[in-house]
Amino acid sequence: MTATEKHRATFVAGPDGLTFVGVLRSEIIKLTSLRSTVGLLLSIIVFGLAVSVALGLTMEDAGLPDAPSAGFMLDNVTIGTVLFGQLIAGILGVLVISGEYASGTIQSTLIAAPSRLTVLAAKAVVLFVSATAAAGVALFGSWAITYRMFAAFGLEIGLTAPGVTFALLGGSVYVGFSAVLGLGIGTMLRSVAASVATVLSVILLLPVVLSVLPASPFVRNLHLLSMSKAGDAMTSLADPGGAFLHLADGYVSPAAAWIIAAAWAGVFLLLGAVRLRRGDA
Repeated sequence: MTATEKHRATFVAGPDGLTFVGVLRSEIIKLTSLRSTVGLLLSIIVFGLAVSVALGLTMEDAGLPDAPSAGFMLDNVTIGTVLFGQLIAGILGVLVISGEYASGTIQSTLIAAPSRLTVLAAKAVVLFVSATAAAGVALFGSWAITYRMFAAFGLEIGLTAPGVTFALLGGSVYVGFSAVLGLGIGTMLRSVAASVATVLSVILLLPVVLSVLPASPFVRNLHLLSMSKAGDAMTSLADPGGAFLHLADGYVSPAAAWIIAAAWAGVFLLLGAVRLRRGDA
């Protein structure tokens, strides 16, 4: 056998035939093959449904409005998914990338797909779609389960009511943005512990710190533009006569909140992309 007839068993094909769809498919396989990531996605659904059912069963004791209120219904239906879902999705985003650095499998990933930005983009797309879908099941499922509970008191609100479907979709998308934010932070810091702590700080701790700082226009505006406040606005009804964004009055419309949440996720994903491209694997 001549040297030209020998083939190395470790030969890796060049990137010419590598497509973004192929990288997407590999990221889907990674996400769905690990019990931890699947468990986190399922927990978004479980927590969202459980909290909504618990609130529905105790709504009479908490006080009922005199007439059907879409705002009251949305508060009960969305709080579990948004409150717990944003944290779970953020942690999921961290684990998707930091777990690969911790185990060393990131090197295999980048050998198979040398374009680092393509890998990160594929992870972001898969995470966003998966987390948004899980949150959507939780939110629309919570509405469906609690509908009869509200109907028992004559307070039922249908999906065709103005702003209701958009608010439920907004909550779903917000959880998806939280997952992308976690991915960006995890890519930037690479440490699971440090990344999870940073996610919790951005989503939960930052609004708390801003609320106890001395009052000033800058602090108030930053508080209104925080990630968690965007999530609250995305699951709320728009003021028919309200502006798109009016920080002086403390008003953020649901449409403006979509942009704010996307900006938070996008900035951290961009920082992560810079670190991934310039740093060693």
